[in-house]
Amino acid sequence: MFNIFLLSLKMSGFPIKKAMKEFEEIVKIPEKDYEKYIVNKKKEIVEFHLQNNSFYCTLNKGKSFNSWNELPVLTKKDLQKPLKERLSNGYLEKNVFVNKTSGSSGDPFIFAKDKKAHAITWASILHRFGWYGIDFNSSFQARFYGIPLDFYGYYKERLKDFLSHRYRFPIFDLSEKVLDTILIQFKNKKFNYINGYTSSIVLFGKYLQEKNIILTDVCPTLKICMVTSEMLFEDDRKMLEKYLGIPIINEYGASELDLIAFENPKGEWQVNTETIFVEILDENNLPVPHGKEGKIVITSLYNFAHPFIRYEIGDIGIIDEKSTLKNVYLKKLIGRTNDFAVLPSGKKSPGLTFYYVTKSIIKDDGNVKEFIIRQKKIDHFEIDYVSSTELNEIQIKEIEKSIAEYLEPGLTFTYNRKTILERTKSGKLKQFQTDIK
Repeated sequence: MFNIFLLSLKMSGFPIKKAMKEFEEIVKIPEKDYEKYIVNKKKEIVEFHLQNNSFYCTLNKGKSFNSWNELPVLTKKDLQKPLKERLSNGYLEKNVFVNKTSGSSGDPFIFAKDKKAHAITWASILHRFGWYGIDFNSSFQARFYGIPLDFYGYYKERLKDFLSHRYRFPIFDLSEKVLDTILIQFKNKKFNYINGYTSSIVLFGKYLQEKNIILTDVCPTLKICMVTSEMLFEDDRKMLEKYLGIPIINEYGASELDLIAFENPKGEWQVNTETIFVEILDENNLPVPHGKEGKIVITSLYNFAHPFIRYEIGDIGIIDEKSTLKNVYLKKLIGRTNDFAVLPSGKKSPGLTFYYVTKSIIKDDGNVKEFIIRQKKIDHFEIDYVSSTELNEIQIKEIEKSIAEYLEPGLTFTYNRKTILERTKSGKLKQFQTDIK
């Protein structure tokens, strides 16, 4: 079959074939030589950014690289400056991959990867999906994700879906009527796997449970389901395995980085040690022993366009005691849960819907630093935000217009500018919260 997916990456300027070859060479490195590989890549990426990135030099206070643990731990707040100020020498916005984070942690920002780094990310994804016989060119994906509603953004995502051989179910409205139509699509299409937001797939699973339907009875071509972006609780996993009729695989990643951990065929949450370096640190930014919880801090070993060195992702986790430098396993992840908004019409929308709402107001000037949206009543929301300047009337109208498009009209809002926002026990901002039971 003509490999349209790989061709589309190549046509976009990503050296995917070269990246896949290099990635497979990394996978072949034996355990005894892996420390040398990691040490060399860490040194290479740090020294490059110290020599070629004035923004990172400033964060490092002009110091030279002497000790890994003396390097600063970065947060999204540190990176909320115009992108052009953060790019390394030789890289411009027009010759790198630029995107926005989901903002699920409440700290959205624009980031960049050089073309090779983005290709290596895809090589990592292709490799891990291949564990389950999934080929992005030929395997048909049922995709539970959001989609931009503006004309350009909508059709751009639909084109990407076509090239990636997937059919998208937008998750802004998951009322029973919409779930009925989704089930019909599973009856009519030969899907091979499901991929998408945990909360949306769980809601679909509960719908199947209420109807007493096993999905593989109506779509026997299904093989596997990958859930991402939010925590999957064990009782939900058992429910999904029963009513979807297929194994459920946990994926943990960050758009600005790579896949971080992916459940392997043995049921272990295997950390990506090929393209990133993962640390678990205490409150003093010192490494903790395997088996002890701490904040997850990640270094991108291949992104020369933009520094992600000792980058605090906002989650708390535990590395399994059996881990080695090459084979690292995530024992526990704390965080990444989202509630659903229940609206006056009866429509249900996952908290991640607000990611697409904020996309319309997040600009590259770093004004809005953090935000939390709280549903106080079925038709009323409070938006707490931290910003350099107060949102003006025009911006507020843009927000409410976007919310009316993605959710429904007739909702009311209160805006509260704050100097600091309350965080959860894990240290993350929970972007969406609801008081509606």
